[in-house]
Amino acid sequence: MERQDKRHPRKWLVWILTFGVFGIINTEMGVVGIIPQIAETFGVTVPQAGWTVSVFALVVAISAPIMPLLFSGINRRIVMLLALGLFTASNLVSIFTESFAVLLFVRVLPAFLHPVYVSMAFTVAAQSVRKEDASTAVSKVFVGVSAGMVLGVPITSFIVTHTSFDVAMSFFTAINALVLLCTLFCVPSMPVHERISYGAQLYVLQKPNVWFSVLSFTLINGAMFGFFSFMSNYLNRVTGLSFDTVSVLLLLYGIANIIGNVLAGKMFPQHKQRYMVITPIVMFTGYLLLFLFGEHNIIASVLILLAGLLAGFVNIVGQYMISSSAAEAPDFANGLFLTAANFGTMTGTALCGAFITVAGTRYSLMGTLLFLVLSLLFVWLRYRTTHKLNQKLKIVKL
Repeated sequence: MERQDKRHPRKWLVWILTFGVFGIINTEMGVVGIIPQIAETFGVTVPQAGWTVSVFALVVAISAPIMPLLFSGINRRIVMLLALGLFTASNLVSIFTESFAVLLFVRVLPAFLHPVYVSMAFTVAAQSVRKEDASTAVSKVFVGVSAGMVLGVPITSFIVTHTSFDVAMSFFTAINALVLLCTLFCVPSMPVHERISYGAQLYVLQKPNVWFSVLSFTLINGAMFGFFSFMSNYLNRVTGLSFDTVSVLLLLYGIANIIGNVLAGKMFPQHKQRYMVITPIVMFTGYLLLFLFGEHNIIASVLILLAGLLAGFVNIVGQYMISSSAAEAPDFANGLFLTAANFGTMTGTALCGAFITVAGTRYSLMGTLLFLVLSLLFVWLRYRTTHKLNQKLKIVKL
């Protein structure tokens, strides 16, 4: 019994990880909606204030495959406390500083441990339950990811609008501090009993399936966030909705995203291969319909909510594709997942933005559709490679 307890920590550990991921993602994405207030508070231009988002994302994208690798052999509880402590301290400094340089520094510093905590959260969640329930446990952590990315923006914007920048930073601090205390008093020591050498983890990069999985998810996530970055602009200019209505629809999109996470956790484990193919196909169909009928309020609203539900499946599908391709190096695989997610977001946003510059707001969806077509190519290559490997294993067993 003692051995089983060490192997499968209590189920509430997953919820602590979910809340912790929410706090970290909220710290990253929450400032997206308050860039003008940051510029006004610190006396800088709006583009300069935007560095608080772009530099953070860049550090995460670069460090995501490296930092989880370096921390892979350290006690999980110590890693959790270190990351949460740094995020709490950095947000605390943000409350009191009057220097934009200091603000930027304390934004960049915890970004290095962002991929460490998030990738570890996926690994620990999957290992805390039976193997067949791993996808469900990971989907619960993704609820925190979705809530931090989609709900964090309107919540922070509301706080700043009705109070001040300092109160918003206090909100970030309080969440991370609360999870830090929960981790300190409720999470037991979780030493890594089977350490994997750096070389063994890096060896997975020689597997074609790893690259097919990374490229597939990069393109799928890029398609999703490429349009999401300009969604409010699309709904206002093309669909003709007021900004108040757009705000409500964005909130509903976030709620649909979370519902999608829950549904994916229940549906995905039974038909993993099927959902890897179906998800980008359904996404392509939905975004194509939005391009064709985006001027119709009701149709556009329904399609936006569908996109929100599908967004809940995207992360589960992508995380499984990459982690199952590099199962022998789970922390490194989750780091690759985060790199793919961030790189996809940056490239997808750039491509959709380029289409807007050349052809107008409606054509932002062309970037999304192009990414999804390319993603299907790599999904097919991954499926074919996996099928061949399975056939070889059957022959060997016979």
